[in-house]
Amino acid sequence: MKKEEQSYLYLILFHVVVGFLAYVLPFTSKIYGYSIFIFGVYYIIKKQNQNNEALIIAAYVVGSEVFLRMTGGNPLYEISKYGVIVFILIGMYFSGFSKSATPYWLFLLLLVPSIVLTTFVLDFDTDIRKAIAFNISGPVCLGVASLYTFRRKIVLQQMNNILLSMGLPIISCMVYLTFYTPNVRDVITSTQSNFETSGGYGPNQVATILGLGMFIFFSRVILESRTKFMLTINLIIALNISYRGILTFSRGGMITGFLMIVSLLLFLYFKSNYKGRVKLNFITAFVSLAMMMTWGYTSFQTGGLIDKRYANQDASGRAKESQLTGREDIARAEINIFFDNPIFGVGVGKGVEVRESKTGMFVASHDEITRMLAEHGLLGIVALLILFFTPLVLYLENKFNMFMLCFVLFWFLTINHAAMRTAAPAFVYSLSLLNVQLGGTPKKRY
Repeated sequence: MKKEEQSYLYLILFHVVVGFLAYVLPFTSKIYGYSIFIFGVYYIIKKQNQNNEALIIAAYVVGSEVFLRMTGGNPLYEISKYGVIVFILIGMYFSGFSKSATPYWLFLLLLVPSIVLTTFVLDFDTDIRKAIAFNISGPVCLGVASLYTFRRKIVLQQMNNILLSMGLPIISCMVYLTFYTPNVRDVITSTQSNFETSGGYGPNQVATILGLGMFIFFSRVILESRTKFMLTINLIIALNISYRGILTFSRGGMITGFLMIVSLLLFLYFKSNYKGRVKLNFITAFVSLAMMMTWGYTSFQTGGLIDKRYANQDASGRAKESQLTGREDIARAEINIFFDNPIFGVGVGKGVEVRESKTGMFVASHDEITRMLAEHGLLGIVALLILFFTPLVLYLENKFNMFMLCFVLFWFLTINHAAMRTAAPAFVYSLSLLNVQLGGTPKKRY
């Protein structure tokens, strides 16, 4: 076994052990969680961010967030977003940030008026700090990370390392879920999102991170499997993550991961020469067959209920009235709030209270776009337009960034079904702004 293969195998096995220990000895999850943040600060300072260590550590925090939440290992519920911000700021201290990142300074400024408004309009018994932090930490995380990544030059190998750093703790999550639900047939009785197969945590967030992990390791099957050993390891991990993700019965995250894989394959296909396309045809056929076998096994394990779930049917095979499990009602209510308060919106966190007073439903938004409309008004629309169009403009400058469209797709689809509950959409979006070079060492970082 080559040294590279041996090191990779040790990394994988370490995270397999972490997932197992979190199940049999729950307190180890807290040790693991605290260690990430302590070691992260030490590592970036020691290396002085010479090779974008801030992005490596931030990616690891993003990948571990859902696992630590489900196992109780996070020191604070929102600490992953704060952690990303802190690590990125340390990185800025050593290697600066893009002087031309004006769109993201403007984006952050557009958030301020509604934050100020919030301090005056929230109900008396509402914890203002928590209400603001819950709703605004995601956008702020995105803005700060984007200031760092905007047009920053990195080589393709660095990007693959960042993705691997994000993917490794997802392996721990996958292993934990395997031990948490050893017998799938005992806990799946309907086509609803399943907490038992999601580690007792929110299926939506679990499926989101597993869908991202599926994409990461399938991308490694395509781009980073130089030997049969590496190919086998990456494929086994990718298929196991896919299986566990499908079992959550939460569709959004898995569909998003699948579309990211399709986007990457299409990009590579159109940018490749004849020999490259032949190889990609073989890889696509092989991966498609493996995915179909995984789906078939999942269908067998769930007694066909997973097929009905993705067909939007109940356990009896009847079509459900709502295709979005009621989320469209929340989105519609938020759009109505926007029309009533079109300039500044109702203030950060106030949307929940307004919706409760009108509909009787106390539920947080699942759609970041409609939340921005309701709580930030026209300023929110401008902010969203900045986020949507800036990466596309950068793509015109560097059409060889194979991951850019994948990352924007993940951000856009995720915020439409899971808002910014986790740090993943914010951080992954910021990666789309990197100027990825196909080879060599960049002369400057931005």
